[in-house]
Amino acid sequence: MFGFGIDKRTLYILLAILAVFTIVNLGTNGILGLLFEIPAVLIALTFHEFAHAYVADKLGDNTPRAQGRLNLNPLSHIDWFGLIMLVVAGFGWGKPVEINRRNFSNEKVSSSAAEAIVAIAGPIMNFIVAFVFTIIFFVLLKFAPGFMFALKGTAYAIILNTIIINISLGIFNLIPVPPLDGSKVLIHFLPYNAKQWFENNQYTFYIVMLFLVFIRINGSSIISQILTPLVGGIFNGMSWLVTSIINLFA
Repeated sequence: MFGFGIDKRTLYILLAILAVFTIVNLGTNGILGLLFEIPAVLIALTFHEFAHAYVADKLGDNTPRAQGRLNLNPLSHIDWFGLIMLVVAGFGWGKPVEINRRNFSNEKVSSSAAEAIVAIAGPIMNFIVAFVFTIIFFVLLKFAPGFMFALKGTAYAIILNTIIINISLGIFNLIPVPPLDGSKVLIHFLPYNAKQWFENNQYTFYIVMLFLVFIRINGSSIISQILTPLVGGIFNGMSWLVTSIINLFA
């Protein structure tokens, strides 16, 4: 059972209704715009989950390796419902990487610390991917603008979406609320009773988070209003750094 007595099936039905409602309200242009987001979403989720699996493996847990998660094949990491939700609602998830904390074998890192490191690896990877695509974006914009704006700016839209979605996914997962990655980092530093409270109420947090994602004020969700300035700030910072470096050599 999830929080508020909602079971998993009921939760998915609720999410499906919200997804359909969102799509209907997008209109034709909005739906077409989603097509430019799908490659970006696949990249963001795939690299995010791969990072979790890779770091867990390096810390001694072979569970992700045994489950075939040490690759960059999107089919290994995509939860299809989570993918749809990320595209239509800006909030979604990949297939969670399963770990067994008893397998962590690094003597210098406790199992709790190892779990926190595995958790934060996903958001860090998203920021790295965003930075790499920021470099690609501005290099192409400067030296191959024709390619960027061919076919109604397809390359421009896809690359820009990849940057924004990776930054967004990275920031979102750093929120220290279950079941997001940030909560696993926070839990490592909490006393035992607080850890138990977080673990016992994680699905309640999950339901609350869904409402924050879908409840709209002045046309945008509460989460969007919180994240948008942060995403813009990080994107502007990356853009400034990359363009400064390019201008030094151009």
